[in-house]
Amino acid sequence: MNRTRVVVIGAGIVGAACARELALAGFDVLVLDRGRPAGGSTSHGEGNILVSDKGPGAELALAQLSARLWPQLVAEFEPRAAAATEFDPKGSIVVATTEAGAAALLAFAGTQAAAGVRTERLDAAAVAAAEPALTREVTAAVHYPQDAQVQPAGAALALLGSALHHGARLRTEAEVTGARVEGGRITGVRVAGEVVAADVVVNAAGPWSGPVSARLGAPIAVRPRRGEVLVTTPMPGVVRHKVYDADYVGAVGTGSGDLQTSAVVESTRGGTVLIGSSRRRVGFDDTIRPDVLGAIAAKAVRLFPALANAAVMRAYGGFRPYVDDHLPVLGEDPRLGNLWHATGHEGAGIGLSAGTARLLRELLTGEQPSMPVDEFTVDRPAVLA
Repeated sequence: MNRTRVVVIGAGIVGAACARELALAGFDVLVLDRGRPAGGSTSHGEGNILVSDKGPGAELALAQLSARLWPQLVAEFEPRAAAATEFDPKGSIVVATTEAGAAALLAFAGTQAAAGVRTERLDAAAVAAAEPALTREVTAAVHYPQDAQVQPAGAALALLGSALHHGARLRTEAEVTGARVEGGRITGVRVAGEVVAADVVVNAAGPWSGPVSARLGAPIAVRPRRGEVLVTTPMPGVVRHKVYDADYVGAVGTGSGDLQTSAVVESTRGGTVLIGSSRRRVGFDDTIRPDVLGAIAAKAVRLFPALANAAVMRAYGGFRPYVDDHLPVLGEDPRLGNLWHATGHEGAGIGLSAGTARLLRELLTGEQPSMPVDEFTVDRPAVLA
């Protein structure tokens, strides 16, 4: 039986999720990565699966779809892979420390609740019980029980392993340098002097999707946006949920290329505490700047005073695939047939990967999509600018 040959460019979590869905649907899938699996943005994330940071609209709908899919995915993995994902539906608590911030947070939570997000306002006693180490200077707090966390590299490798188990193949150290085009349709990609034939090509290269798309002859405006994270030595029990200040939503949504910071604090299963976050556009400059780390740490200490004496064992940074209108890019390229894009998730790619992959499979197989995808199309001004 002839099967549709799909080349997925990128073995990060979005590419891995897409490869798995397509392999399960019967496609002949080959994943190409310029380095190693989960070696780019995926391994430099915090592992967030969030609905709490998205206002009503298409991205929130995709987050809600993904939040429903993640527990199902983990349940389908073989036990060792499932354990490696460290899936933890621990929920988030978003806090404000000013009266203006409280009003904005509660108004935002109200719009989310109307869109089907579970929100629970916490009073001072409930906040203290949920997070004993949190500052008492909280003017409002909202609990989001649908938020979860995974270990991002572990989750990506579990998805990729499942894809390989179902017939997908993987080539590493295979950078795509160009395309073979026939009759206005892509029929293959160029890798190290050879052409890899394909009936469908999926650009899931994350922050590198822009350069990759240009090499393929159909450029899209996906650019890198850098962020940094501090990691403490183990501090079991100090932070129990993902906790962040209400400024985080504004930092995510800003279009400014200047430095944006907000306090985002959460623990891992091993007890280390992850402290973020920052956003700035600096191209692919991977320099870790002490002033950025200092700004992140200062805001985190205001939320959790106990972190002032924490021992930081490392810091890391990575690039998020940024689009000016802050929406993912998902669909076939109108300029080059058979080329599909699954990218532009910025800092939400870990969580949104599950829903993105499901929608891609549905679109390629002609199924009714699980949700409307019109706002994600490639032919919108922010993508083809």
